[in-house]
Amino acid sequence: MGMNWCNRALGIGGGLLGAIAATGPAVALCPADLPGAMEAIAQHSELARARVGMQIETLDGEAVYSQSGDRFFVPASALKLVTTAAVLTELGPDYRIRTAVLGTVDGAGRATLQVVGRGDPSFDQADLADLARQIGELNVRQVDILYGDDSAFVGEAVNPNWEWEDVQAGYGAPINALILEENEIGLSLHPQAVGQPLQVVWDVPRQGTGWTIENATRTVAPGESEFVSVGRDLSRPILQVAGQLVAGSPPEPVAIAEPNPGAAFLNALQTALAEQGIEVQQVRLGPSPATQDWSELAVVQSPPLAELLIPTNQSSNNLYAEALLKTLGSRNSSAEDATAAGIELALNRLQTLGLDPADVVMVDGAGLARKNLITPAALVDVLQIMARSPQAEVFRESLAVAGQSGTLRNRWLDTPVEGQLSGKSGAISRNFALAGYLQPERYAPVAFTIFLNNIDAPGRVARSLIDDMVLAIATLEPCE
Repeated sequence: MGMNWCNRALGIGGGLLGAIAATGPAVALCPADLPGAMEAIAQHSELARARVGMQIETLDGEAVYSQSGDRFFVPASALKLVTTAAVLTELGPDYRIRTAVLGTVDGAGRATLQVVGRGDPSFDQADLADLARQIGELNVRQVDILYGDDSAFVGEAVNPNWEWEDVQAGYGAPINALILEENEIGLSLHPQAVGQPLQVVWDVPRQGTGWTIENATRTVAPGESEFVSVGRDLSRPILQVAGQLVAGSPPEPVAIAEPNPGAAFLNALQTALAEQGIEVQQVRLGPSPATQDWSELAVVQSPPLAELLIPTNQSSNNLYAEALLKTLGSRNSSAEDATAAGIELALNRLQTLGLDPADVVMVDGAGLARKNLITPAALVDVLQIMARSPQAEVFRESLAVAGQSGTLRNRWLDTPVEGQLSGKSGAISRNFALAGYLQPERYAPVAFTIFLNNIDAPGRVARSLIDDMVLAIATLEPCE
């Protein structure tokens, strides 16, 4: 019954999603029929030259289906499951990241200050204002020197395995210890009259100081297509914008990576202190020569780790993932690179819980690098480890939910999968992934991984094929 239905569904053009919408969810697959259903989906022409990897297991550890489960695939952002599992296991859900200001203040209100960053990925303008307010409450009137200690994360701020187009963009911002507003420079592109270039507006006007704009955009008439691209020169402050928007349409928000995040943090703190009536004479990026006798004058703590994991996994925030991995690595005081140390600690920690590190090649925490590799079975192992963990609920709550939240909020709407899948998607350069937990209506809950690598098709096509595979899993029921 299941296989016959599956073949009919694939023949109507809309895949399983179309069949569900047309016929309702009153269908089922026996586990023995699942390989045939997956092979039917894999017959799509878009997958003829692609690589498909899959692993499906019940949470009791029973194998349901595997296709190339022991082969390496590029996981894209699904790798964040490995990062967050290790960080949560090692640091615990209540761990917080502190940003502190140390210093000395004399009787006349003159101070020497040092802000010490620890890589809080959530640190924003409100936190900066809070630090400045705390300093103001100490009757500080002048700061002779404001130091910025950005040394907590040793090694490169920009991962050398990331591609050049990624490191220009806001989603590929450098990861240092003094993070402000996710190290992005936000701006928006505003349509003008037809034929005119789009207007570039900086979210924070002072961030536009010193930038040259190469504007290759135009405003077009209604009915024409809309697209924009934004990048920056990697050696000079040159903003490059291209594309077109329809006259009268809303502005398009975009972001580029902040090229000098430590200096940007210090300059922003100087501005925040000025708003408190505190004049800063000098700013210096780097730790002060001596702080042994300095007191902690102000501090801001991040939300607990359980909350930091939500944007990491639900929104697939690269900076959060990288900062958390580096936080792990910074616990090794002898490390030469915080990322490498974090990876080593993460894999060692998960190895003690059952993951074979030989099944993982990891060069970052976010999955943005194309050099990352993992087997479908290994990623399911991570899901199984966390399902058994004391932190199982915290981990699962950090994941996107089908049809409801995060990167999965618009997928599987009005299907049996909606609300029943908690997972992590991934997509980079023709490589797509989905991994997580699924509760079929008539079958045991499962942990699964699906990889589509080297697919020469648009993302909407790849996601639709993955969606069909998940719908097939959702129809499982025990059969005699």
